[in-house]
Amino acid sequence: MAVSKHQRGFTLIEIIAGIIVVGIITLVVTAGMGPLFRQSVDPWQQVRAAELGQSLINEILSRRFDENGSSAIGEARCGEPGVSCTTLPANCPTDPSAMTFREEADRTEFDDVDDYHCLELSGPEVADTLAQSLTDDYRGFALQVRVSYQQPDTLKRIVVSVSTPQQQIIEFAALRGNW
Repeated sequence: MAVSKHQRGFTLIEIIAGIIVVGIITLVVTAGMGPLFRQSVDPWQQVRAAELGQSLINEILSRRFDENGSSAIGEARCGEPGVSCTTLPANCPTDPSAMTFREEADRTEFDDVDDYHCLELSGPEVADTLAQSLTDDYRGFALQVRVSYQQPDTLKRIVVSVSTPQQQIIEFAALRGNW
């Protein structure tokens, strides 16, 4: 039985060459799209970092300006005659016992802005105001807080730095006045 021209198939060499060409094309396309996949996660992580940072800023701003001042009407605030404001170190001490500006040991007891200075949270320490862990929602995130005087005795600058799982650091800042 003779094989006609229309019944011929591909040769083994043509099939192998086709597989190699398809493999090379797939490799080039996949390698080219790899960075795009990584970048597509960044906006999502930035939104989550904004939620976390804003939440901590709101918590801090809800506290008193200073431990030595009073928020009660008719009582002296820090910076007024007879009442001095808390002195904050420019650099955070590595020894926790050197943090004399922080009167409370636990975040749930923080009652003024200064208590948050040098606060660093990561892993299970990332929690809400009620000390409920947010690890499941914010795995890999870390927070760092720095408080400094913008104007002596009247204005404090609060900077919250949020580190995403991709090690991108996003800073949020707020001012707290002594009123």
